[in-house]
Amino acid sequence: MLWFTEYYGGEGMDLKGTGLTFKVRSAFSKKTRYQELLLLDTEDWGKVLVLDGAVQTTERDEFIYHEMIVHPACFTFVRKIEKVLVIGGGDGGTVRELLKHNPLSVDMVEIDREVVEFSKKELPSISFSLGDERVNLIFGDGREFVRDKEGVYDLIIVDCSDPVGPSKVLYEESFYRDCKKALKDDGIFVTQSESPFAQRRVHRQVVKELEKVFKIVRPYLAFIPTYPSGMWSFTMASDRLDPLGAAPSALGRLYREFVEKNGNLKYYNPEIHYGAFAIPNFVYMEE
Repeated sequence: MLWFTEYYGGEGMDLKGTGLTFKVRSAFSKKTRYQELLLLDTEDWGKVLVLDGAVQTTERDEFIYHEMIVHPACFTFVRKIEKVLVIGGGDGGTVRELLKHNPLSVDMVEIDREVVEFSKKELPSISFSLGDERVNLIFGDGREFVRDKEGVYDLIIVDCSDPVGPSKVLYEESFYRDCKKALKDDGIFVTQSESPFAQRRVHRQVVKELEKVFKIVRPYLAFIPTYPSGMWSFTMASDRLDPLGAAPSALGRLYREFVEKNGNLKYYNPEIHYGAFAIPNFVYMEE
């Protein structure tokens, strides 16, 4: 019998003596150019993708993360989404959810080609949309890719790992400013912003840096069982569009039309859209 434990103790982590343990049927590991990749076949969570010791996604609960990094922003728009940029997102789940909104094109910039190819082979239920003709896969540095873009994208989603290694630059004010420049005037920026419970300092820093750049900054929450503490956050930012400004009647109509075409989502719904932006007091209280 094999067991794998992700210990919470890396850079920016407030929990130092805690971890998450999986009962494992089999395991495969390889070293890519950028990171250590590990695939676990677990008893309770299906296949689990681990990068540099940190769980990235599991077949059982991936839908929560991927629905919540995509749909709150997409349902905030009052017009068709045409062009989207995803930075990171190598497992393909974010692209899968985006394509349900029928954008004209999605550019996905992932630094580690091997993660994408591995996900296509081992996680087809998550990655199958990466072969869609609307998706343009770009293997390179997302930080550098966005630097010279101006007014190109309706939506930019940063689906990155923790702020260590190649992802560290994706948490900086200068990167957020380049993303804003790459957006259209009414564009929306979304990033995963760590656990407000287990990585509160990092989460607060993300929000603080985004507030220097965008007029509207809205952190929001989802419950993801296999992420540190289960409480996870994303942050949406824009100069014009406020997710809490969407009229319930209009959002409800859009959601019903979406469900008619795509079927029900498993996590996101109009009630979640508004409720996710209610943040507990402790997150921003002074220590």
